[in-house]
Amino acid sequence: MTEVSQSQPSVSVIIVSFNTRDLLRECLKSLNLRCHDIPKQVLVVDNVSRDGSPDMVEREFPDVELIRSDVNLGFAAANNRAFPLATGRYIVLLNSDAFLESGALDRAIKYMDADARIGIGGARLIGRDGSWQPSARLFPSPLNDFLTLTGLAARYPRSRVFGRFDRTWADPEETADVDWVPGAFSIVRKSALDKVGYFDERFFLYYEEVDLCRRFKQAGYLVRYWHDVVVTHLGGESSKTVTELKFSSAGSQLALWRLRSEFLYYRKHSRLSGWLSKTAESLWYRLRAHRNAARAGEQGTRRLHDSNLMADLIRQAWRETEGGTVCPPRPW
Repeated sequence: MTEVSQSQPSVSVIIVSFNTRDLLRECLKSLNLRCHDIPKQVLVVDNVSRDGSPDMVEREFPDVELIRSDVNLGFAAANNRAFPLATGRYIVLLNSDAFLESGALDRAIKYMDADARIGIGGARLIGRDGSWQPSARLFPSPLNDFLTLTGLAARYPRSRVFGRFDRTWADPEETADVDWVPGAFSIVRKSALDKVGYFDERFFLYYEEVDLCRRFKQAGYLVRYWHDVVVTHLGGESSKTVTELKFSSAGSQLALWRLRSEFLYYRKHSRLSGWLSKTAESLWYRLRAHRNAARAGEQGTRRLHDSNLMADLIRQAWRETEGGTVCPPRPW
């Protein structure tokens, strides 16, 4: 069991804020209500919100340490601004649209205390309606991308082959060691983070937590999913406020940002994988465009437009990252 200093908080909770004032308020209230007996430090990093989020934090939550950035740092760099200020034994990364259920943080701390091999732990993510969200995943690969892109993963979720990326075949009520856990909620051992290093800031948004989990595993730490650490997560709320950019048909993710980070990630860890993934995705959307061109009606026209748009964005992201070797100037 870890020795705890009376003056040291158990956790430092870091929340990156970007135009989600009302959700941020709910998140902070939930944190105070459900974790009031846990010694904690709370830091909010605001990425130049236009909705008055930082003023709300200062006015309504005076105990929160607010960091105002004068530029949009994205997710990775914003957390990196807060990491050196964190004084807790553990660091909790929490989205502003994520709300801890009763007992979740207390359980996560106890589990981390009980096993020093765990570098990062993740929660069972659910929607407002209690619906399951992907919470424990395999590392991206061209095969996993293909299974998701073609819809085979969604069609055969109970298959260990087709449902491999999101582990939809697994029982969500079972704790497991996994490749990576989403950054909506994760608890990080600070001493391990200091050894492994902070987020790679080339990832402005998306893939930063995948890369960090991969580096933790390479350093010999475990990444663990706990079924009884439950967090309600809405998802994609900050991205919805970026109205000047085009969205993929998936809805909440900004396609261009995802593709840039995907190529940067693959190039960093496997040069061939990036080219394979880019080629497969481009071919898939060209084939979809060809098929949809023959379809009549509004639905066929929309699908044709979406397929051509995605093919264009893939080429753009590949060009702008120079095949995954260069991070475009931030903010994206």
